[in-house]
Order: sequence, then structure tokens, then C-alpha cells
Amino acid sequence: MPLLNKNIFGNAGKIVFLFLFGLLSLTATAQPRLSDEARVSLLTSAPYDEEVFTVYGHAALRVYDPALGIDYIFNYGIFDFSKPNFVYRFAKGETDYQLGAARFADYVVEYQMRGSDITEQVLNLTTEEKERIWEALLVNYRPENRVYRYNFFFDNCATRPAAIIEKQVNGTIDYQYPYAPHTFRELINHCSRNHPWLTFGCDLALGSPTDRLATPHEMMFLPSYLKEAFSRAVVTRPDGSIRALVGETNLIEAVEPDEPEKDIWDILTPNLCAWLFLGIFLALTGIEWHRRAYFPPADILLFLLAGAGGIVITFLGFISEHPCTWPNWSILWLHPLHLVAVILFCVKKLKKAAYYYHFINFATLTLMLLAWTFIPQHLNNAFIPLVATLWLRSGWGVYRKKWKFG
Repeated sequence: MPLLNKNIFGNAGKIVFLFLFGLLSLTATAQPRLSDEARVSLLTSAPYDEEVFTVYGHAALRVYDPALGIDYIFNYGIFDFSKPNFVYRFAKGETDYQLGAARFADYVVEYQMRGSDITEQVLNLTTEEKERIWEALLVNYRPENRVYRYNFFFDNCATRPAAIIEKQVNGTIDYQYPYAPHTFRELINHCSRNHPWLTFGCDLALGSPTDRLATPHEMMFLPSYLKEAFSRAVVTRPDGSIRALVGETNLIEAVEPDEPEKDIWDILTPNLCAWLFLGIFLALTGIEWHRRAYFPPADILLFLLAGAGGIVITFLGFISEHPCTWPNWSILWLHPLHLVAVILFCVKKLKKAAYYYHFINFATLTLMLLAWTFIPQHLNNAFIPLVATLWLRSGWGVYRKKWKFG
């Protein structure tokens, strides 16, 4: 489902075959009407922790009609990374996803082999509703219709199937929402809880809008919540009669996956690396204080990295189309002006300007650290030692100017 999906990045040739070649015989014209034996199902695939691209799970629709020999999966999680400027467009939030299709057996094998269980919720629909959903999917699958602008929170592989079903049923779907409210950040951070670097990156890139409570319906952007919502949902017909949306639930169990191998980043977590980073600069500052000396390359490297991080945050906040990236309170400690500071550190004639920069930065970060718990945005715990490192070096810059050395 999520921002990245192993369906696309792993086994690329195989996936292109499964999803784009799998329906060569399927067209949106002259299709026979579904028989009374037809079934339409929502498929949700369990998250797969071994890859960061699969931790959010996945959702798709199945149309099965044994009388006509139809058994297809419709999957809104496909994109073509061979397109020109793909990396830039992805960073800018202009990734175009598309509706792909495959035979059910091929789809199931792919997820079973990776170790993801698939839950099939057979929908309790009338023959007319099944036909409408089938026709809507075929129309959506036409080349001129299948591409759409992906949005991680609001338009993805889970929201699209829900929207089609809601539109095509005869009545209103009333969700009972059997889950507690959460913010968007809480939802995605729970999914990435076994991948601290992914959590760190998301906390850095996503701003305060991510910390608002998602509505129960918005929470269905995650396949696991979509499945839960469907499990309790009812359809209220225009005549007032009510029926359950899901008529039958089946579990397609996966092959037991191999135990994932540990790598160095399972040990070197963001928290550990950040505190080590602060420790190095504390030691360096202590040596400089003891020797009454100054080592400029350390500050040049530190502020160069902070400035580069600031460019990323500024790009995501003001240029990209990714949702919930601005306002981002991390701009207080990571911003492009740090690159200006690098120039000040390199030119001796600008030492006075460097002092003023350090003074302003020291004051800003002091206020930020004091007000940390009051900032209306969740800030990753690993940010604290990184902010403290910049605070330390700017404080040291002010101290050095006062005592006239370095």
C-alpha cells in the first residue's frame, strides 16, 4: 500500500509481467455480464517487516466468477519507475500510480512467498452491485483512465477500492469503526516500529499536520484499518433495510518466512547514532577548551550537514506535493541558512558575522530545547542530541568570541 511497495521495487521484471501482462486478454468492452455465482472481495495483505516498503500492508479487489472463468485482482499500487525523472518526481510528490491487474493465483503466490497472510472479505452484494463494481473497474483499467496521482494518506491502494465500493453499492455504507482514534503520525509510526530509521526519516520529513487526529474514515488509508472498518460495516438501503457489508471472511495463510537477518542498522539506531554524534562533539569541544584552540572543519561539517537537511525540509514543505509536510517545526534546527554559516566560518574577515550567527542560533535552540514538550509537533527522540550538538557548537562559538581565541 504505502509510499513504496516491494511489488514494484523487488523482482521488477516479474511484477511487470504479473500486473501489466496478466490482463492482456481482458478489455473493458464487450464483457459478458457476471453470473449469479460471481463474488467481489476485498483483499488485505498483512504487513511484511523484512522490507521497509511493505510495512504498511496492501489492499486490492478480487472479482471471481467461476461460471465465466474470471478470477482477477485489481491493484492500485503499481507505478513505473522507468519513467524519465522518476526520482525527482517521487521526491516532489508527483508519482503517478496506476491500476494493475493480475490473475488471483499469481497475486497470492507473490504475497505467500514473502510471508504475508491475505485476508479475503467476500462482500455481501446484490448481483447488480457486483456488476456495477466490475464495470467500474474495467472502465478504470482502460489505458486512458488507469493512471492517477498517488497521495500517501488520501489517495492510495486502500482508499481507491473503498471509494469504488462506496460509490457502487445501492445505499449508504455505515462504518462502525471498531478502533480507537490516532494521529496520522501514530498510525504510520506503529507500522514502522521495527524500522527505527524509517520512523526517523518520516518524523523528519512530515510536519505538524501529521499530528492531527485522523478521522475514522481517513484511518482507512492503512489496509489493516480498512479491513477492520469493513468487518463491522453495514449497508443501509434507500428503503431503510440494513445488511452487513461483508458476508464471508477467509484467511489465505502465507508460507512461513525465513527469520530476517540482522544487519548493522538494527544495532546502530538513530538514537544511538545521535547520542554518539553529540558525544564526539562534546569531546572535541572539551579538547578545544582545554587547549584554548579551535578546529573549524568540525563546525563546517556539522553546519553543512544541517544546511543540507534544511534544504530537504524546505523542498518538501514548499515545493513538493507530499501531504502534511508543512509547517514543520524541525526547520528551527535544520534550515538552509546553516549553509551561509559555513561560508562565514571559512572567511576570516567574516568572524564577527559568524559570532552573531552563533549567538542567534544559540538563542533559538535554547528556546527550542526549553519549549520542547510544548511544540505542537511530535519530534523524534533522536532529534534531541542532534539539536543539542548544534546548540553546543553555537554556544562554544559565542564563548570563544568573548574570550578572544579561535
